[in-house]
Amino acid sequence: MTAFIVSVNISDKKGMKKRPVSAGVLEKAKGLAGDIHAEGGIRQLSLLAEESIAKMQAGGYDVKAGDFAENITTSGIDLIGLPLGTLIKTGKGCLLKLSKKGKECHHHCEIYRQAGSCVMPTEGVFCEILEGGAVKPGDSLEVLL
Repeated sequence: MTAFIVSVNISDKKGMKKRPVSAGVLEKAKGLAGDIHAEGGIRQLSLLAEESIAKMQAGGYDVKAGDFAENITTSGIDLIGLPLGTLIKTGKGCLLKLSKKGKECHHHCEIYRQAGSCVMPTEGVFCEILEGGAVKPGDSLEVLL
């Protein structure tokens, strides 16, 4: 199965759903340009698999890419099954390093308030951006073990 980017998502406020954009720029050691969370640290970029979103949809929730505040929605990668330190390369040459799995939700987000649960805390991952560049939906993703 080929892995690829389904959606690139940004927001200008924390704790909100992100909106899909046609393309984005990953800034080395910072995050996705134009996104409120582009602050550096170990959580520079958030990823969530469309397969995780499909679980919520199967539960009857009207959710889509970006609704879980993920920067990049992926397809074809078992993100949560990858070990920390795994490298992921985009088709355009960006290089990501898996730095954190899941997150603690201190304040329930919009999705949690709507659905009573959220997959991002248990199935979302965060990456550091080692090499930046352009990303867009349809770009391939390669796991480098």
